[in-house]
Amino acid sequence: MARIPEHEIERLKTEISLLRLAEARGITLKRSGDNLLGLCPFHEDHQPSLVISEAKNLWHCLGACQAGGTVIDWVMRANGVSFRHAVELLRSDLSLAAGSGEPVKLSKVRKLAPPVVLGADDQALLNQTIDFYHQSLLESPEALAYLDKRGLRHPELAQRFKLGFVNRTLGYRLPAVNVKAGAELRGRLQQIGILRETGHEHFRGCLVIPIFDEQGNVTEVYGRRIDHHGRTGQSPHLYLPGPHRGVWNVQAIESHQEIILCEALIDALTFWCAGFTNVTAAYGVEGFTEDHLAVFKRYGTKRILIAYDRDEAGERAAEKLAEKLIAEGIECYRIQFPKGMDANEYALKLQPAGKALGLVIRKAVWLGKGPAPKDTPGQHVEHTEHVEPIECSAPQEISDTIAPAPSLAAEPALPDSPPISVPLASPASAPTPAEVSASLSDEEVVFSFGDRRYRVRGLNSNLGRNSLKVNVLASRDELYHVDTLDLYATRARDFYVARTAKELAVPEELIKLDVGKLLRKLEDLQHAAIAAQLAKKPETPVMTEPQRSEALELLRSPLLLERILADFEACGIVGEKTNKLVGYLAAVSRKLDSPLAVVIQSSSAAGKSALMDAVLAMIPEEERVKYSAMTGQSLFYMGQTNLKHKVLAIVEEEGASRASYALKLLQSEGELTIASTGKDPTTGNLVTQEYRVEGPVMIFLTTTAIEIDEELLNRCLVLSVDEDRAQTQAIHRLQRARRTLEGLLARQERQSILSRHRNAQRLLRPLAVVNPYAHQLTFLDDRTRTRRDHEKYLTLIDTIALLHQHQREVKSVSRGDAVIEYIEVTLADIATANQLAHEILGRSLDELPPQTRRLLLLVDEWLVREASARSIQRKDYRFSRRQLREVLSWGDTQLKTHLARLTELEYLAVHREGNGFVYELIYDGQGKDGKPFVPGLIDAEQLKRTYGPDRSGVNEGQSGSGRPVVGPRSGGGRTEPSAAAPASADVSEASTKKKTKPHLSRGNGQDGGYVPAPLAAHSR
Repeated sequence: MARIPEHEIERLKTEISLLRLAEARGITLKRSGDNLLGLCPFHEDHQPSLVISEAKNLWHCLGACQAGGTVIDWVMRANGVSFRHAVELLRSDLSLAAGSGEPVKLSKVRKLAPPVVLGADDQALLNQTIDFYHQSLLESPEALAYLDKRGLRHPELAQRFKLGFVNRTLGYRLPAVNVKAGAELRGRLQQIGILRETGHEHFRGCLVIPIFDEQGNVTEVYGRRIDHHGRTGQSPHLYLPGPHRGVWNVQAIESHQEIILCEALIDALTFWCAGFTNVTAAYGVEGFTEDHLAVFKRYGTKRILIAYDRDEAGERAAEKLAEKLIAEGIECYRIQFPKGMDANEYALKLQPAGKALGLVIRKAVWLGKGPAPKDTPGQHVEHTEHVEPIECSAPQEISDTIAPAPSLAAEPALPDSPPISVPLASPASAPTPAEVSASLSDEEVVFSFGDRRYRVRGLNSNLGRNSLKVNVLASRDELYHVDTLDLYATRARDFYVARTAKELAVPEELIKLDVGKLLRKLEDLQHAAIAAQLAKKPETPVMTEPQRSEALELLRSPLLLERILADFEACGIVGEKTNKLVGYLAAVSRKLDSPLAVVIQSSSAAGKSALMDAVLAMIPEEERVKYSAMTGQSLFYMGQTNLKHKVLAIVEEEGASRASYALKLLQSEGELTIASTGKDPTTGNLVTQEYRVEGPVMIFLTTTAIEIDEELLNRCLVLSVDEDRAQTQAIHRLQRARRTLEGLLARQERQSILSRHRNAQRLLRPLAVVNPYAHQLTFLDDRTRTRRDHEKYLTLIDTIALLHQHQREVKSVSRGDAVIEYIEVTLADIATANQLAHEILGRSLDELPPQTRRLLLLVDEWLVREASARSIQRKDYRFSRRQLREVLSWGDTQLKTHLARLTELEYLAVHREGNGFVYELIYDGQGKDGKPFVPGLIDAEQLKRTYGPDRSGVNEGQSGSGRPVVGPRSGGGRTEPSAAAPASADVSEASTKKKTKPHLSRGNGQDGGYVPAPLAAHSR
């Protein structure tokens, strides 16, 4: 009996509700703690003794039964059936429920539907039983594995010949024997030979092959035992009781005049799977019946190719059969396999089977008297695959090709052997020695030289031309030798030749010649594979003209940034306006020489991965690489240009912890180099090899860690996901909307949106960016770490300009023979970058304790008055703690505490003056409304007032300023690099007043204060 897979049993135990089965028997259950109690149905019960654990789906009787178990045990006890029968009942019920759309938790166990109709005649019963066995085979991994083992892998084989498998489940589907209908039906099945007198199935454990007549009725059944039930001595071959009736594959005999006749049906199936469909079979060596002869005569068969086994019994039977057929006027040939082999064994040994069997067909021996007919065997055999014609110089037994060679001189060269392979790489790309044939697959290459066979593995791992390290298994009959060696290493090759010759009991000269042929062929295959890899380039989809126009329309839109955000919303990402825009811009920065890097930080399930995936989905597939984790050295071996100008995304920063050093170098230096020690393939000496990976690359990470590697953070923009309740409510609304008709239509629209953005990204060129306002920009300079923050700020401006390249004039400058194309930054780019910088690099006054914030504002007001009274810039005014104590009348301890806090958070700078210290106020007055800000940024409006119209000359015709891109405009920037005077700015309030507590990353200058605010048009 076929073994039930463990996973199938576990599936039944977990997916079928024991509670529903109990309720279906009318049992009333009451809850008691975690369990349910009721009267046991399996004995007379007056006090509840049945306990059901709903969580574990188990039952137990505490009364007279003292039994329990799973749903399978319940059905066994309730129905009085065996374990296998109970499993079949539950499997049938589960499949019916799944197929009908009912809940999987069944309310009752149905009876198995009988596979035969009770009132059918004997022929219909036999046909219906074969249909049931056929369905059992399709559901039996054991039977399918047997077919695969015998090389019977044709996808249409089982359906074409109604192959079946008997797994002893037929009896479970028949009415019980103690029922009149059941006894009658079982008796009739015994009469036709399906059941034995014991009630057991005649073909149990067998692969069954039915024989049909011209009308499609079953006339005979052959069973090949593949499951012996642990018993030995059983015959592997079974038929229905009584004389054999019918001819297998009679349709082929009806339509063709040349037929291959096999000794057994397994051999006939082998020919059919190999493409020789004009085949039939006898019932063993003495199994050629009058039915066979009658069919041959009825349909005018002219030639029979007898393909009996090449053993003593097969030879005798073939000669005897040939005499009989020739007497009836039918030509006879003998297909000669190697001695001791049958068709199936021969086809399995020589692959592909079609060409191997085609060879023996064309070498078939004429069994008649006198000269053989002029046309060769196989000329009229239908073959569904291409078999190259082979010219035979003289009749020769196939056994000669496998027989041991007595000496080197006697080695059969087999010039007429057909190639039995397909090329490993492109067949036209590499010349291969015509005298060497091989059978190739994805994992191995097989050579045959006479009686010696070589299986080679590991060729695909040799992607360099200086080594050819492979695993070679040499075999001859039952002898073999296997070793791994570099065929380019003389010592290793000589050792392999000597050892193989000894193990296979053949001269060394013979093995040496084999290895030489092996080496030449493998070298050609290796070169072809390398050439194919080098010629292989990432496929970039070709844009149609409508797609190109649509992408250009997006890039030229005066409301480009607003459209990007709207497309994010349409793709299902709500809120997070600043994060979406910064992530998108960071991905665009891959086109620059020094791209941005981004880390999205949040708690688990807050949506960081969804945000990353949304950004990556808008980037072309060929320009992004995404991994779940990376090993420490993996980046160094990525290939020289595999990451250049691409996005490298890693799902969790923890997954890249071992590669953090390489990531930092790649971000800072723009390339990676490593020196690694390897062995020279020629000399065997250790040599140093250099590997290089070129950037630039945009790095995209997510993390749930609160503390991130500071060195990595210094190089990245940190985006904090909005975890407020309002954002959660917005996400819930979107999730509900997806279930509506509008949500369904939006999902259909999503692909067109993503396609438009990917095409737009492909149209962006890696142009140089020139900032004509670079010398007038200001940035906080009190700490050394602001050097990297300043670079991020400038890169953000460049990226915004690069994104708008199709709205700018592309200028050029010549230096020698080189022509550099570039675009210029506009004031609108700086304004947008300022607003984004405040959100992602800024801090909020809300992070200060109330008394500390009060002190900051008081100091700010006092310094404004003092600087104005003295006609000096506020940045030049220094004050001591004593002065402040006198002005504000605060206590020294209180003042010392709050000044220290302001100094730590970089609102004040401390300077030594004489024997004491004085303070400089860095705070410029921004953020009084609670919005995050970056101290020291000069406002774009101030630049415009100072330097007049936009020097890039693209302000004319631009759209109005519209709503602010992220939030209010930045406060007054510093007029000089080290300090700034407060300046008024036209501040437009954002549409939302909601504030979130800013995320603070101390020690790296990136206090990622974050307030979601609506994003509007890039002011053009």
